[in-house]
Amino acid sequence: MTLLDYVVLFGAILSIAIYGVWATRGGGLDTYLKGDQRIGWGTIGLSVMATQASAITFLSTPGQGFESGLGFVQNYFGMPLALIIVAGVFLPIYRRLKVYTAYEYLGKRFDGKTRLLGAALFLLQRGLAAGITIYAPAIIVSSVLHWPLGLTVLGTGILVVIYTVTGGSEAVSLTQRYQMAVILLGMGIAFVVVLMKMPTGVSPDDALAVAGTMGKLNAVNWNFDLNERYTVWSGIFGGLFLSLSYFGTDQSQVQRYLTGRSLRESRMGLMFNAVLKIPMQFFILLLGVFVFVFYQFDRQPVFFNEAVWAQQRDGAQGATFVDIEERFISAQADKKSAIESFLAARESGDEATTEVARSNLLATQETSNAIRAEAKGALAAADAEIKASDADYVFITFVLDHLPHGLVGLLVAVIFCAALSSTASELNALGSTTMVDFYRHIWKPGADDAHSVTASKWFTAMWGAIAIAFALFANLVENLIEAVNILGSIFYGVVLGVFLVAFFLKHVRGTAVFFAALIAQALVIVFFFRLEISYLWYNFIGCGMVVGFSLLLQIFLPGNKPQPDSAAV
Repeated sequence: MTLLDYVVLFGAILSIAIYGVWATRGGGLDTYLKGDQRIGWGTIGLSVMATQASAITFLSTPGQGFESGLGFVQNYFGMPLALIIVAGVFLPIYRRLKVYTAYEYLGKRFDGKTRLLGAALFLLQRGLAAGITIYAPAIIVSSVLHWPLGLTVLGTGILVVIYTVTGGSEAVSLTQRYQMAVILLGMGIAFVVVLMKMPTGVSPDDALAVAGTMGKLNAVNWNFDLNERYTVWSGIFGGLFLSLSYFGTDQSQVQRYLTGRSLRESRMGLMFNAVLKIPMQFFILLLGVFVFVFYQFDRQPVFFNEAVWAQQRDGAQGATFVDIEERFISAQADKKSAIESFLAARESGDEATTEVARSNLLATQETSNAIRAEAKGALAAADAEIKASDADYVFITFVLDHLPHGLVGLLVAVIFCAALSSTASELNALGSTTMVDFYRHIWKPGADDAHSVTASKWFTAMWGAIAIAFALFANLVENLIEAVNILGSIFYGVVLGVFLVAFFLKHVRGTAVFFAALIAQALVIVFFFRLEISYLWYNFIGCGMVVGFSLLLQIFLPGNKPQPDSAAV
């Protein structure tokens, strides 16, 4: 990176952060936790989108498109319906009760222990996920500045903690709209650049033809196979329950749309995401597909984490890695020739010639993929701690190697803005939930607003420290965006089940749903380690078990009465 890149990077990040802190200075507990409820639907929509679209989205999703094509977009097929349900059912209840957190409602509807269970499951899941979202941008800084990854995690995490503790909820919401503007601008520019970088004579239509032939444009899979990770069915049903859980019960999202100045504004913000989220994810995946096509004509690393590859190539088993690299370069050259032949045959219109060229292209692709798999296997054999997947390094490698100076700084700023916005939301929600649902509910029920704001800041800092600690071990996971969704799927379904029982099964009481949730959560964890099914199904399974067990247990607990949660804030 040049001086111009650093000016763009730090100028974008610091100006937005300073504005957020300045614009929200002062205010009491309501302002710190929910803002002053003056925010319109556009800011709410961008804030909700920015909270979900973390740095992981812009690091891992293009890599996902590079590796597997467009199929990951099916993960979001259930989201629009989920957001409609949240806007119609969840949101009016939260606003009517004027709660700070979603889990306060569980205390009012059931009892204190159910409220604490819901809050605890959120804290566990989101606390771990925050660690992954801190780790993601640390990859960028480590790659660009060649700093040790552990030191980079600490520096990035501390920056996010300071920003979050200082600004509170309203600062998070206000700054996210500008962060999303930088993000959308940067990703749009990257899309244009990758198309311009295609060889002369290779049009976008040609690039799509190559991608389609190589299996990267299969966005829809109708196969009803529970073992397949991404299908229409897992996206609609599993994705529906994942999105219901996330947008309806995850405090990091609930806190975003509770800042709206009216019910209508909050609903419009949610509908903004219902309309735009799938196109945005499709666009980012398609960017990854075009990066894949670009590397069919340009030098592609055999392993995109080139620092790790170079370390092994220069080590004791260097001859093995040099051999793999040379064979991969040769295979890529053969594949490039096969692609050029395929495009020429396609241009000629001769179907028989085109089919022969297509078969030859697929054969060279299979050879290249086999060598890449061999490379990953050799790395794993050389060092068991090496992360075998390099998908998270694909997009940043393209940015650093092929974008003009200034734009490099902008794209790195994109990833930092995404990291700041999503992690700030998470830590803000973690601190708020700990203060409202545990500290002020159990230990200091009579705490005044000033004391509560101070406590919330301390709890936010505490969760920041926990997230940083977990981030130091995040390199043990494979693709980052999948890791976050897998983690959410283990816990989200159970929490959603508790809320659905609260909304729709009025005769079920707190003790029944409490033990039903404990049993269901234990079974989901067991199933996750024992069954070979798509992780998206665990949202449906966990939710269904909570509802079923609650109904069953209530039969044997006919005298169980709801316990008023007198300590609710």
